[in-house]
Amino acid sequence: MPKPVVLIAEVLSPATIEALGPDFDVRQVDGTDREALFSALTDADAVLVRSATKVDAEALEHAPKLKVIARAGVGLDNVDIPAATKAGVMVVNAPTSNIISAAELTCAHIISLARHVPAAHASLAAGQWKRSAYTGTELFEKTLGIVGLGRIGALVAARMQSFGMKVVAYDPYVTTARAQQLGVELRTLDELVAEVDFLTIHMPKTPETTGMIGAAQFAAMKPSAYVVNVARGGLIDEVALREALVAGEIAGAGLDVFTSEPPAEGGSARELLELPNVIVTPHLGASTDEAQEKAGISVARSVKLALEGDLVPDAVNVAGGVIDPFVRPGIALVEKLGQVFSGLAGSAVTTLDIEVRGELADYDVSVYKLAALKGILSNVVSENVSYVNAPLFAEQRGIEARLIVEKDSPEYRNLTTLRGALADGTVLTVAGTLAGTRMVQKIVGINGHDIEVPIETNHIVMQYLDRPGIVAVYGQKFGDAGINIAGMQVARRAAGGEALTVLTVDSRVPDELLAEVGVAIEASVVKQIEVAEV
Repeated sequence: MPKPVVLIAEVLSPATIEALGPDFDVRQVDGTDREALFSALTDADAVLVRSATKVDAEALEHAPKLKVIARAGVGLDNVDIPAATKAGVMVVNAPTSNIISAAELTCAHIISLARHVPAAHASLAAGQWKRSAYTGTELFEKTLGIVGLGRIGALVAARMQSFGMKVVAYDPYVTTARAQQLGVELRTLDELVAEVDFLTIHMPKTPETTGMIGAAQFAAMKPSAYVVNVARGGLIDEVALREALVAGEIAGAGLDVFTSEPPAEGGSARELLELPNVIVTPHLGASTDEAQEKAGISVARSVKLALEGDLVPDAVNVAGGVIDPFVRPGIALVEKLGQVFSGLAGSAVTTLDIEVRGELADYDVSVYKLAALKGILSNVVSENVSYVNAPLFAEQRGIEARLIVEKDSPEYRNLTTLRGALADGTVLTVAGTLAGTRMVQKIVGINGHDIEVPIETNHIVMQYLDRPGIVAVYGQKFGDAGINIAGMQVARRAAGGEALTVLTVDSRVPDELLAEVGVAIEASVVKQIEVAEV
């Protein structure tokens, strides 16, 4: 029997091949040569890439036997996950391989900014001796602000506390208890930017977090403050950053990531490179020998698991492995319910029940607990969330999760409900089902309101006091703005009481318009939720 073919499309560490072992036919190809890649993919069972090889729908058309795509790193920008899922191909990465390297690079930027290391080096290398020109500042007793207190943020906090820095953080999904464990004080974002001497951001890049550090935040900061971004390009508004640096609103910036990589001529990132108070590195967060070796070994192990038919903890699109075919379709539903839950939650989750009812009660649905946590945390933490690290992230945030399975389900053949207690004392529930022979994913309940809405990409959830004319108000405003409402459900318990509306829209609604609609209908809740494909 021929060995499964594992295609390595980029240079990986020797430890990667060693981790695969002798049971595979390991082949090499230059993944940047599209024709060579297409030819090599024809009989490949797995392909291992880094960041240069693009595995898109076109590449997948040439890979009829492909079972797994493995990215030896964290980001997955070069892998078309929806196309892979559609083709039945598992996608895995190495979500924890670079966290120490990224944290250490963040610290390096902070220290370099404080002591003007790059500029002083360049000056001395050019034959100059200008000691007074590069007088720095001590980190001792200064305040570091961390936006996003996930694993990397926590590592940065621990390292900079050893310098005697006070650490404060903004993370709406972290409980006070968790922050206290880390020796960190929580702040609102407005409080944090006004207080800190150094600010570093470690958030996932989503529509909500893109540009979250912008002109308003720079205007509120100390003129002596510095900002650092080693997470994702675009979290800091580059145009506003340049204006703040030129105007002296802040003292400097350290950047490893950019909206355009490499920075394009004439672009906002390129203009930042020209400023003397900016230090830059070319996206080196994961560029250490240790991180690359960890990534290679991690994905090699995942490839072995996938090709041997076992559960693959680091799969980002399907759980893989020995899961009953009857259970498998619900994994994506539960993960999407988690995304909806996260989008509705107004504060950190403290406890979470994943309640599964109906015909699924006869099966092992333990993977649903992992899927729910993965969905809830995917837009909360800066690291990629997988089935293996979701429970760890939940534990770090003080979330107690349990799975409840009951046969009784009077209304639906299968029903999964996420019920969570939030740090602000409220309880949030989101319920969903797989409907019909086509297994359509539907939301069927939010906070006790009965609805039935197919899960799409863009949803608007509004809660308000029921009265005549409300639908006309927001319908008019969305229509005037060119926002098409594809579907709508209005639920209420009693006439004149609290009403819940869930809209499906064809495109993202501008935040300003959403706020305007909320004011116009006197809504107590207005949330925009984008559900990613899984």
